[in-house]
Amino acid sequence: MFTGLIETTGTLLAVTPTGGATRITIAAPSPLLNRLNTGDSVSVSGVCLTALNIEPNAFPPRFSADLAAETIARTTLSLLQPESVVNLELPTPAGSPLGGHVVQGHVDGTGTLVALEPITPESPTDTDWHLRLTIPDALTRYVVEKGSITIEGISLTVASVVGTEVTIAIIPHTYASTSLRTLSPGSPINIEVDVLSKYAERQNVGAASKFTLTEQYLIASGY
Repeated sequence: MFTGLIETTGTLLAVTPTGGATRITIAAPSPLLNRLNTGDSVSVSGVCLTALNIEPNAFPPRFSADLAAETIARTTLSLLQPESVVNLELPTPAGSPLGGHVVQGHVDGTGTLVALEPITPESPTDTDWHLRLTIPDALTRYVVEKGSITIEGISLTVASVVGTEVTIAIIPHTYASTSLRTLSPGSPINIEVDVLSKYAERQNVGAASKFTLTEQYLIASGY
């Protein structure tokens, strides 16, 4: 599992159809690649993938991953063009602090960026930003004001929800350190809702259970 705290960004080098899947190749910093082994999980803009062909000494350093048909259908990855910036995060070891929230890397669907606007335009490097996006109607029941949501792999807090439009406040560090700064209105965005809301719905919140919802949440996440 992940926490939605982006470690670094990478750059898409290629999207290559193969006989049975679609392979993406991503340039990434060597310090991250040196911690990655073949078969390990890695979050690429919120999508949990299996790392292949890791080459920390290549120029540029890179790794690859295969996209299954479900991944292509649910996410934006196969739509990206070379030079696209992607967010990267390695899994969180058990027992580590959860700085964001529990992120599975299982994208629920894609939304569309409406706007990303600076609150103080005259201070572009220091300002907070308002991110507005639309999400699929089927996901709105899992998104609540002040709740958690994962956008492009980033753990964020919902400021408001009106119909299918979600507004999120972005701090300067998040804007500068992730792929958000490269997006433009109309860009498709990977969305993962908080899995706790799904379990709450499944258990009908007040239903009797051997475990509390929090315990079920942690068990389901591998803790």
